[in-house]
Parts: sequence; structure tokens; C-alpha cells
Amino acid sequence: MIAKSGLPSDRLSSNAGGDDLQALAKGGRTNFFGFLLRLAARLPFLFIAGRWYGAEALGRFAYAIIIVEFVATLATLGLKRGLAAQLSATQRPHVHVVWDALLVGAIASMIAATILGLIPQLMFPNSGINGLEWLLPLTIFALAWSDIALAALAYRLDIGATVRARSVIEPWTISIAAFGLAFYSLRDGLIIAYVVSMGAALIASIWPLIRSFGWPRGWRPRPASLFLLARRNVPLAAADAIEWGSRRLDIAILGLFFSPVVVGIYYVAQQVASLPQKLKTSFDPILGPVITRNLEAGNRLAVARQVAQVGFWIIAAQAGVGLALGITGEGVMGLVGPKFVSGNVALAFLLIAEVVAATAAVSEAALIYVARHLNLMISFGMVGIQISLSFAIMLVLRDQLHVAPIWQAAGPAMALAMALGIASIIKAVVLARLLGAPVSGWRWPLVWAAAVAAVVGYSVTSLPEWLELSLGIPAILISFGAVIWRFGFTSEDRTLFRLKAA
Repeated sequence: MIAKSGLPSDRLSSNAGGDDLQALAKGGRTNFFGFLLRLAARLPFLFIAGRWYGAEALGRFAYAIIIVEFVATLATLGLKRGLAAQLSATQRPHVHVVWDALLVGAIASMIAATILGLIPQLMFPNSGINGLEWLLPLTIFALAWSDIALAALAYRLDIGATVRARSVIEPWTISIAAFGLAFYSLRDGLIIAYVVSMGAALIASIWPLIRSFGWPRGWRPRPASLFLLARRNVPLAAADAIEWGSRRLDIAILGLFFSPVVVGIYYVAQQVASLPQKLKTSFDPILGPVITRNLEAGNRLAVARQVAQVGFWIIAAQAGVGLALGITGEGVMGLVGPKFVSGNVALAFLLIAEVVAATAAVSEAALIYVARHLNLMISFGMVGIQISLSFAIMLVLRDQLHVAPIWQAAGPAMALAMALGIASIIKAVVLARLLGAPVSGWRWPLVWAAAVAAVVGYSVTSLPEWLELSLGIPAILISFGAVIWRFGFTSEDRTLFRLKAA
């Protein structure tokens, strides 16, 4: 059969697959650069918060932020990933659909902010309310609108907006604000800095949205459509909340059983470990639109190939960064302050969790479109396993092994790694069956690269701390990357590093 363009249809399919790969690679390159920028900004914030504000203030701040960001994730009603499907399937002007989504997010944010404003104890269960804590619920609007706006821009393949808002403006604003506000109030400085950074990120998200989509001329809210949109996205919203919450549930559990000091130390470990996770989210904005377009065209084989391809890229990147941060973990945690070095064990398990979670995360990027309810059930099961294992491991560490509280606090990190490993296996198997093709990104050269990097890393741990960090981390990354490049990458994988398509 000949397509309308005059090219054979299989040639068109091949070209489309190449275009998708280029789009994924370009989006990944752009956001990987954003990851490096975010890394450069996040570490100064942790240094300022740990050294100046202290572990107790940081722990109190961390627990409150987790509650606010979890509620904000619910307030987006799954539109962070579901908006691409809405735009792909509609005949309405895209700007009207986007503003429908923003209105839904605003209504949900208003309800959520009101609840937290009336019950601030939800944000501060282990400390008193005595300052500017009331400002935090207001950031729910900024978080939800920023996520929806950036999702709309990603549908048009504008990943630069996400990099600017999330990797430059937001982290640098909170770092600079935390530094300046430390002279104003060590009690409220972190909270005010967070509010300021969310406001700046919102402006950086809405401005490019208006420039790209224009003003919603002729738009009228459709109450019935808005209700259907919210109801349709409930499984997506729940999946987003579970995926996000599974990485913060450990902090919530610790906040109920340990002092803010322990929570603060664990929070720093979590923030360091979450840096590799940003490599996965680097592909989220571009992977969703690519998957939805192929599903609309009925090309499930292409979806499977894209999931496997991106899965390998993410596993390789997270493993390399995880090894670099884990082997030098004591030095990395020590940068924030001597008291934080004890969080090194938790950091190691959290980094392992990020690597094993890669397959589940990429598989879910497709499952939310082909089997959203089944994906939701698997995610609920994973959270149940995580909670059960967290309490079980902490009890064993406390009652059987009688270890110090800071070592007990590593229990939720161990549980997270186990639960995410189980979820990765199940989601990959389920997605492969639904698509009729393998989706695993695993390749054996990952083991060879990890072994070489481990040897290099072990050799630098005997150096002084400043040399271990300044020379050791690059040496580990370079040795890991060299082995992967030589033995793990195919010609398609190297597309990720080409500035232009061949």
C-alpha cells in the first residue's frame, strides 16, 4: 500500500520512529543539561540549610513541604501527564483546553489550600505553629499551575521552559533567598524562601505558555466538560500521587516517629539521592506526547521500543550518578555538616532505590495510557508493601538489633528499594504483554561498567575529602560512561549525544 505522500507506509513508519527517537534524544539532552544546573543549585541550598539553619529547622521544613507538594500533586488531577492525551484527541483550540485544565487545577488548589490553612497541624505534626507557616498552602496554586503549564509546553516539544523554570529559576531562587533570609529569621527563612521560589517558578512557566499558545480568546468555561475532565483523570491523579508519594512516604513515616533532627538528616540524604531521579523526569515531558501519538496511530511496537530505549538511557545515567554519589557518600553528606554524615547509610539505599525504580517509572509512562486502572492497582500494592516493610525493618532494627535512632531511620529507605524493585518487575512484565513486545532496558554492560566504576571509586576513597569529591566523582562517572559507551551503546543510543540528526 502506498501512503498519500507517495512513500511506502513502512518507510513512513520508519521515518516516524526516527523522528520520535530524535525528539526523545533532544528532550533528554535538554533536560539533562537542566539536571546539571539543578544539581549546581541544589547543593548550595542544602549547604546553607544544613550549616546555617540546622538539622532541626531543616527537618521541620522538610515534613511541611512534603505535605504541601503531595497535596499539590493531587490538585493537578493527573493533568501533568494526562494533558498530552487531551490535546492529542481534541478538535477544540488547544489554548482553550489548556485553560480548562488551569481552571480545574485552580479549583482543586483552592480546596486543598483551604483544608491545609484550616488544619496546619497536618504540615507540622511534631512541632508548634508559631510563624509564617500559613504561607505554605498558597504555594499549592503555584505548584499546580506551573506543572500544568509546563505539560502544555512539553506537548509542543518546548522542553527549554521546563529547564528554565525547574532547573534554573526555582532552585537558584530558593538558594539565594535562603541565604539572604537567614539574616532575617532562622525560624521562618526556609519557609519564605520556598514560597518565593515557587512564585518565581510559576511566572517562569506561565509567561512562555502565553507566548506559545496566546491568550484564550473566545474561551468559555464548560462546567460539564470540566467535571468529566476531572473524573476521567482520577486514575492519573492517583498514579501521580502514588509515584510522587512513594518517594516521600519515608519522610512522612519518620516525621511521626523521630525528632525533627533525624528527619532533617534523612531529608538531606533524600535530596542528594533524588538528583538521579531528575534524570528520569528529564524524559517525562517529551516521552508522554511521543507515546500518545504512537498509541493514537495504533503503533504499539514503537511504544515498546521507545520505552526500552529510554529505560536503558535512564538506568545507565542513574547507575553512574548513583555510584558516584554513593561511593563518596560520607564526603557528600559531610558538605552539609558533620552531623549529617550519619545519613550515609540511608543515602546508599535511596540511591539503590532510584536505579531499580527506573524500569517501573518508564513502564508507567506507557501504562497510564494503555491500562491506567491496572497500573493504579499495582502502584497501590507497591505502596502497601513499602509501608509494611518500613515498619517491619524499623522494628527489627530497634527491638532486635538495638541500633541508634539514626540507623533505624534507614529502614524506610531499605523498604523503598525493595518495593520499587518489585514494582519494576511487575510493571515491565504487564506492559510487555499489553504491547506484545519486550520493554526492559536492562543490558549486561551495565554490570561491567558498575564493576569498573566501583574499583575506581574504591581507589579514591583513601584520598583527602576534598580530593575525593573533586576528583573522585568525575573519575567514577568517566570510567562508568566509557565502558557503557564502548560496550553498551548501539548506534541508536548514540543519537542521544548527537547535536543534530544525521
